[in-house]
Amino acid sequence: MKLLMLGGTEFVGRAVTEAALERDWEVTVFHRGHHAPPPGVRALTGDRTGGERGLAALADHAGDWDLVVDTWSGVPTVVRDAARLLADRAGHYTYVSSRSVYAYPAPAGLDEDGPLVGGASPDEEGDVPYDRAKRGGELAALDAFGDRALLARAGLIIGPGENIGRLPWWLTRIARGGPVIAPGPRTAQLQYIDARDLASWILDAAAAGLHGPYNTVSRPGHTTMGELLDTCVRVTGSGAELRWTDPDTLLAAGVEPWSGLPVWLPEGELYDALHQGGHARAEAAGLRCRPVGETVADTWTWLRERGGTAPQRPDRPAVGLDPRLEEKLLAL
Repeated sequence: MKLLMLGGTEFVGRAVTEAALERDWEVTVFHRGHHAPPPGVRALTGDRTGGERGLAALADHAGDWDLVVDTWSGVPTVVRDAARLLADRAGHYTYVSSRSVYAYPAPAGLDEDGPLVGGASPDEEGDVPYDRAKRGGELAALDAFGDRALLARAGLIIGPGENIGRLPWWLTRIARGGPVIAPGPRTAQLQYIDARDLASWILDAAAAGLHGPYNTVSRPGHTTMGELLDTCVRVTGSGAELRWTDPDTLLAAGVEPWSGLPVWLPEGELYDALHQGGHARAEAAGLRCRPVGETVADTWTWLRERGGTAPQRPDRPAVGLDPRLEEKLLAL
């Protein structure tokens, strides 16, 4: 198989690239040159935000591909321009989308037939909200590739290489030891996907010719908040003391769900949307999610190899609880 990875040097894109190389696929990476791609790929450089000029290296490259994978999260015109350019040169196009494309609130168990966010277009430019940007990217892929387009609607993505900071923040904080605010209840079900499992499924699904939308997430309750944080304590060997705290106490103190205490959401519409989504279609199509212990341990190993500091996407704010607020909560 011949893969063209649009991106391919960080997190999900890199996981896809590495998974394809492990299968001995021929891999071309088109990227901006900010980070070195994995060894063994053919690298093309360009800035997709530059329109036709930015895609020149791709347009001038001789040859075609069996599969294109695109993880773009910004303005949909970037997906539109690349997909149009590649429509006659690639057999299949996978767009890594998001479950944010569903109209809010998305009830628990919502499958791929649920109502979608309105107002999205592949021609949108400027400061486009994330949900419309991802839906616009989907429309761009469908416009160019039709039933050769696969839409992988991921939810929370974690694992080695994470450049958002959610699991790395928990690991780093717990590694420091001492009492740690842990958002209750311990039994709260979590839904996510390891980037490596997402990458493996994308390659399998594309090779099989699957198309259309798939919610690429684990089953709800693949792990719990308690199991996730207990595993962080175990793999770091820190002996940290988890202080389980009632959600009402956290909210009253001004803790921001999802960003202040990453991954955590109190019960309600947002929790249902992000941790209780329908997963059956992707599972039936072969999606398998490794145990949370493996994801946490491998992420900790990767962090230590980097000296303990995770990369941070410049377009995303840093996450984590303000130490002063944590001290206040611990004193309660």
